[in-house]
Amino acid sequence: MTVQKLWQRGCSFLGTEYAILGGAMTWVSERSLVSAISNAGGFGVIATGAMPPALLDEEVQATKQMTTRPFGVNLITMHPELDDLVEVCAKNRVTHVVLAGGLPPAPAIEKIKAYGGKVLCFAPTLALGKKLIQKGVDALIIEGNEAGGHVGPVATSILAQEILPMIRDVPVFIAGGIGRGEAIASYLELGASGVQLGTRFVCATESQAHPNFKKAFIRANARDAIPSVQLDPRFPVIPVRALTNNATRSFFEKQKEMIEAVDKGEIDLKQAQLEVERFWAGSLRRAVMEGDVENGSLMAGQSVGMVTQEQTTADIIQELTLQAEDFLINRKK
Repeated sequence: MTVQKLWQRGCSFLGTEYAILGGAMTWVSERSLVSAISNAGGFGVIATGAMPPALLDEEVQATKQMTTRPFGVNLITMHPELDDLVEVCAKNRVTHVVLAGGLPPAPAIEKIKAYGGKVLCFAPTLALGKKLIQKGVDALIIEGNEAGGHVGPVATSILAQEILPMIRDVPVFIAGGIGRGEAIASYLELGASGVQLGTRFVCATESQAHPNFKKAFIRANARDAIPSVQLDPRFPVIPVRALTNNATRSFFEKQKEMIEAVDKGEIDLKQAQLEVERFWAGSLRRAVMEGDVENGSLMAGQSVGMVTQEQTTADIIQELTLQAEDFLINRKK
């Protein structure tokens, strides 16, 4: 079995040559990197993050000027202007929309499908995956704890074993800790339709991340990327995996501040959680855009240890594909 045959379902779903999605990384997954991934035969995804609708509209149109190939948009479900962001996707006929960060509201799914768009959602459990399919989601992404940024508690390998054999209705893409083609081939053989990679693309030549940010990735190893710790079970904060630095330590202080504010009745829990998200967004911008790698957030997956140099996006995708193909061929010898 060839790689092309193994991920054909994913390629057909995405409309691409390779079933490789670019993980949506705030401040990193913008027009330059997104178009580069799509132009190289993969599937770029714009990270909306906290973008207002007008800015997303501008980003989508700018990306269309840089590629004629399919690309998607990642929307955070807790965004206060989610409905308007979906309208922007509808206006621009964005072919695929990833709804992330929580259980997607039914109206958003319906609105995307109504204009002809495909909906992808993250499934952290088998039960939720089945529920999402019932709600009309067109594809699932399984992302394990090894990923960068916001992470769940379970490893990619475990989620793959739990979910892939049980869900055949829709394409399923695997994410978290993937840095080489051999891993891609293995997940495809388990039943995945494709993969999603984020960390591997941070040091792409076309990535607009600050040179200091890229150097931090190239110097790091897997053990440097650790998840943040929750200080109080009453204050449920989704862990964030990043390279350890001053920003990691500052987050402890931010949590304490928010917990105290909630205890005093100064803000409610939801407001506190939004403040935490703003902390990460601002801290991440400081590192990615300004190059402050000591005080800014260095969100990275454990596959960061396999990022050893700056390469063009096309070279990264070709390298991954050749590794996957060689793995399948040499195993038979």
